[in-house]
Amino acid sequence: MSALSNSAEKLLLDFMMTTGSATRPTAWYVALYTSAPNDASTGSSGGTEVSGNGYSRQQVSFASASSPGGTTTSTNAQSFTASGGNFGTVGWMAIADASSGGNLLWHGALTTQRTVNDGDTITFSSGNIDLTLA
Repeated sequence: MSALSNSAEKLLLDFMMTTGSATRPTAWYVALYTSAPNDASTGSSGGTEVSGNGYSRQQVSFASASSPGGTTTSTNAQSFTASGGNFGTVGWMAIADASSGGNLLWHGALTTQRTVNDGDTITFSSGNIDLTLA
């Protein structure tokens, strides 16, 4: 994924570069978007997150980061199925620290946008989501 949010940048800098405490997230969720979130987005604003029609964020876990390289990869699959209506054209995703609301941590464009109609499923296989610090 391509970018850390402002919230995640602050958390990382506070954790790495100060003696103050930083509250580490304890859960992570994949969120789908029909318009791009940005660094200033929060868990409930910025970009247009899919809503309704059976949509809910899906929990994701990550492996220990590689070294050198600074990349972590998802260790479980996430599936989203439109039920009772369409999600629309999904072109972006984000990682948030809550199943709704919360803080947006990472965001980026999908390699290929996908129109998700009623009954369609979009799945991210284990190992399909990579987060890199460079």
